[in-house]
Amino acid sequence: MRARDSDPVGTSDLVDAAADVLARLRERRPRVHCITNTVAQTYTANLLLAAGAIPSMTIAADEVAAFVSSADALLVNVGTLDDSRRAAIGLAIDAAADNGLPWVLDPVFVDRSPDRAGFAQALLAMRPTVVRLNPAEFSALAGGPPEPAAIDRFASGLHAVVALSGETDQVSDGARHAAIANGHRWMTRITAMGCAGAALVAACLAVEDDPWRATIAAHLVLGVAAERAAVVSSGPGSLATSILDALFDLDRKDLHERARVS
Repeated sequence: MRARDSDPVGTSDLVDAAADVLARLRERRPRVHCITNTVAQTYTANLLLAAGAIPSMTIAADEVAAFVSSADALLVNVGTLDDSRRAAIGLAIDAAADNGLPWVLDPVFVDRSPDRAGFAQALLAMRPTVVRLNPAEFSALAGGPPEPAAIDRFASGLHAVVALSGETDQVSDGARHAAIANGHRWMTRITAMGCAGAALVAACLAVEDDPWRATIAAHLVLGVAAERAAVVSSGPGSLATSILDALFDLDRKDLHERARVS
């Protein structure tokens, strides 16, 4: 793990920080407004509730700005990019900017559609706090493979945290880079898991001023919850439900025993 000379940080520090973030989530119950795709809404809402946050989901043009203005963080997911969501996204980001709120961009499937990739590039110019994406989406937006140095450059150029999901998640703000190896292989067989994970990042941003630490906390908490859940699950279906239970019950001891951060 690389860190700024002025901000030395160790694995135990990051695990403690993640536990503190989870505790603040449960205490403060931040509101997270999610503009997300239709297949992800229910699971995303349930995961946020299990973590301690309060979700909202409207994309109605006449009220989305009001919902964002009364929220603590915003998720913008472009998974089902219909006309209503395109309009709501601009209104929501403007409201977040006006109120100084952190927001997360989840550029789902930008590798599959040039129009979507162009829309996402325009959103990157609107200064998201965190960009959470997979390797294919990274290559489509950054123009190259997701090597650690490329992730750092992309984050530095955006002045944002970049979180790359995969077998090992990578989180960089351009100067600090961490890898989180927690999780379970069945997570890739559950629809909305990545979308819900991005919403959890937004929730953590609402209670943690350092976006890099908040993003690490979200990935670590979800990964450890999935590992705990897998013990009592027989496949992806039961894992999806068990993750909610494990997340609801997760504690500092679980994080320290299972964390694999480097």
